[in-house]
Amino acid sequence: MRIFTILLTGILCSNMLSAQITVKGRVADSTASSAMAGATVQLRNSNATRNAVTNKSGEFSIADVVAGSYKVTVSFVGFETFEKIITIGTSNLDLGTISLKSGRNLDEVVVKGVTPPAQQKGDTVQFNASQFKVNRDANVEDLVKKMPGIVIENGAVKAQGENVRKVTIDGREFFGDDATAALRNLPADVVDKIQVFDRLSDQAQLTGVDDGQGYKAINVVTREDRRNGQFGRIYGGYGTNDRYQAGGSVNFFNKERRISVVGLFNNVNQQNFSGSDILGLTSGGSGRGGGAGRGGGFGGNDNFQVAGKSGITKTNALGVNFSDLWGKNFNVSGSYFFNNSINENRSASNREQFITPDSSTFYNEISESLNKSTSHRINMRMEYKIDSNNTLLIIPSFNFQQTDNTRSIGGLQSFENGDQISRTNNLTRTKGDGYNFNNTVLFRHAFPKRGRSINLGITTGFNNRNSTQDLAAISTYFKTTTEYDSVLQQQLSDTKGYNLSANVSYTEPLSKRSFLQVSYNPSYSNNDADQRTWKYDDISEKYSILDTSLSNVFLNEVTTQRGGLNYRFVEKDKMISIGLDAQDVRLDSKQEYPQAGTIRKSFSNLLPNAMIRWKLGEKSNIRLFYRSGTNNPSVNQLQNVINYNNPLFITTGNPDLDQSVSNRLGGRYTYTNSRKGNSFFVNVFANQADGYITNATYTAFEDSVLTPTVTLYRGSQLSKPINLNGYWNMNTLLTYSFPFKAIKSNLTFNAGVAYIKTPGLINNVKNVSDNYVYSGGMNIASNISEFVDFNINYNASYNIARNEIQPNLNNNYFSQSAGVGLNLMSKNGWVFSNDLNNQLYSGLSGGLDQNYWLWNMAVAKKFLKDQKGELRLSVFDLLKQNRSISRTVQPNYIEDNETQVLTQYFMLTFSYRIKNFGKAPQRREPARNREGMGMPWN
Repeated sequence: MRIFTILLTGILCSNMLSAQITVKGRVADSTASSAMAGATVQLRNSNATRNAVTNKSGEFSIADVVAGSYKVTVSFVGFETFEKIITIGTSNLDLGTISLKSGRNLDEVVVKGVTPPAQQKGDTVQFNASQFKVNRDANVEDLVKKMPGIVIENGAVKAQGENVRKVTIDGREFFGDDATAALRNLPADVVDKIQVFDRLSDQAQLTGVDDGQGYKAINVVTREDRRNGQFGRIYGGYGTNDRYQAGGSVNFFNKERRISVVGLFNNVNQQNFSGSDILGLTSGGSGRGGGAGRGGGFGGNDNFQVAGKSGITKTNALGVNFSDLWGKNFNVSGSYFFNNSINENRSASNREQFITPDSSTFYNEISESLNKSTSHRINMRMEYKIDSNNTLLIIPSFNFQQTDNTRSIGGLQSFENGDQISRTNNLTRTKGDGYNFNNTVLFRHAFPKRGRSINLGITTGFNNRNSTQDLAAISTYFKTTTEYDSVLQQQLSDTKGYNLSANVSYTEPLSKRSFLQVSYNPSYSNNDADQRTWKYDDISEKYSILDTSLSNVFLNEVTTQRGGLNYRFVEKDKMISIGLDAQDVRLDSKQEYPQAGTIRKSFSNLLPNAMIRWKLGEKSNIRLFYRSGTNNPSVNQLQNVINYNNPLFITTGNPDLDQSVSNRLGGRYTYTNSRKGNSFFVNVFANQADGYITNATYTAFEDSVLTPTVTLYRGSQLSKPINLNGYWNMNTLLTYSFPFKAIKSNLTFNAGVAYIKTPGLINNVKNVSDNYVYSGGMNIASNISEFVDFNINYNASYNIARNEIQPNLNNNYFSQSAGVGLNLMSKNGWVFSNDLNNQLYSGLSGGLDQNYWLWNMAVAKKFLKDQKGELRLSVFDLLKQNRSISRTVQPNYIEDNETQVLTQYFMLTFSYRIKNFGKAPQRREPARNREGMGMPWN
């Protein structure tokens, strides 16, 4: 704890008093020398961007500017842009009168003031919402789907091929890291701009050096005339088969103070928020081991997942978000979210398992589940700009969850000729609760010398998870004589832990354009897992017999010391960063069950990183990066306790696991032509891992005794995690968009290639699965008016699966989706909506090849004053063809799975729009414009 005491003392003793520098000036017409009101003035360098607008006298003033070198840009429609490099010292600076020359012969005048659909601003791609027409009831998700490079896949938003992890509103948090909440709960008509950018971590934003923890983000810039008022929508509906939905979103904006209240109550699988599972107990997996979950996503282990949420979900959710500016320098935001869900699901799966180079077995499973979950989520963010040189950031979060899950499984395993090997029927019920709390405190101090700064950070985290699982299983094994085995047990699990980490970094300018950063990052984590399994005692009629072979008491401690150097060179149009980190990890584990023992391991690594960002011109830029990292095995992977939930598929941990070392290389090219409205994006990524944590699978050719109480019967499988080299994951995505003026629409084409090489071990023989995915598609998004709105899309992927052990089982399969969405609205309030989608896939097993249509339709009438009320009659799945099918490819098996989905229902819904806006507030520079990198350019 000594290091944390030293760091905390450093924070409290840091210099809090520094000069506040103000830059001012006046903008005038060079011909008439008259004042120019409304001109845009920008101060910008690699660490900060500050904006101002001139008043009616042509004057501007930007306060609290940090000393350093800046580029001053002054622009006004119809005039040439003024640019100049200035140096700001320790005193206020008056730029005097800046004269703008008339630019009537410039290309900007030829455009006649037409706002371009997309613009490149630094590292940010900015879309102007006014150039993408949607109907008046559309939300932000409907709007961004029309923008090039942004897609919605299985409810998750992706931009330029990467998952969007955060959506902010005017640079402010909105329900923490929930990217779905902002897109689905804000109306499109409040949006002025959509900004897509690579957001650095909070620590990196303060230091200005990318720490590899960044992610893709979207910032929604609201219209100034929508920042003062109340707006939203409430609704309620009831339909056939007792289907219902109710909820709404109401927003109260009063200048800097913003309050949003959202609610959702339905049994039709609607969820306007992302879920969280801190217990790891609510997944829909089958309880058999040897593979990853079905997460979907481009370039993942799952090659595709189509149509429909698994099962039928009843949701009750309520959330509140608050943000405000207290004083001039204290920004605060916070949110609370409650979610209660009940999911009922039925699924059927067919799995082909690779046993030897010339043989396979087949496993068919039918399962039913009932999952109940209640969660509470709290997020806060407090940013205090003490003065121009000192910033304090505090980010706490708390999650609590309770679950009650019941699952029944019926499984049959057989040989290729159809002879049965074994059959199992089991029932499990798992009840659990848990919480986690995390808090990060960051402090930055900038010294008077330009570029010199120190950053201090402390992160703490606590977690606790408890669960009780009851298992009843009966298994039948078909041998010379049929044998039966039954299990009746109760498993109690208690896992708790905490982690502490600190970060201190010092940046020293070597010249006006180069900087050297020294960093040190110690961390410590402690996880205590206690899992005990009790057999049922027929005499006492209680679970009172401790089975030590299925029990595990495990304490794991990880101590990490990491230090590094980073050199950064910055010019007007490029930035180059090169760094090297030295890392030492020590792992200490103590085990009581099933065998007492101690594990001590240490890992030492040199981890290089590099990045280049280069502006190739006014229309294009390129970003290249390389980063290496490590991944330590989890507590669950290290515990060598047997999981007997499915006797045909037994899993265990591996205390001999080592860390894996990964290398990631990526590049991104962006081109936007504002005049023509064209945009072109290219993304290329490659991941390689040594010591990749994968699975070793062993199939018993005869009965094998694992412990005194556990037998691996003939045909059953045992899997455990191991380290293997040879993992690769590479993918590329190209997107090209341009206006299709003939039909007043935007046309977007996309194409991609992905390659995944995954090693595994099957009966001590290494197997490698190679998956190739070739994908392409197009989208036509109308841009006609709010009364005519349509989308036409087509996407297809061709998948090639290659298996090293059994080449005769190589498989090709194809999937495609095509859809047409049409919304027509008349001026007197009649609305017609039509959404028709086709799904086709071939090459699957068990008769799962399908070609089906999902057709949703609605007709509505708006009424009341300003057409704020609406009565809508809708039908879901008009043709009764909805399905949900997925394929999973792993080194040791290929599995096709079909799950229950929502089917046809009719519903009558009433909704009411709330829209009450006051006078737009006077434009000013909000304190939320952060210094540092990783935020969108304004």
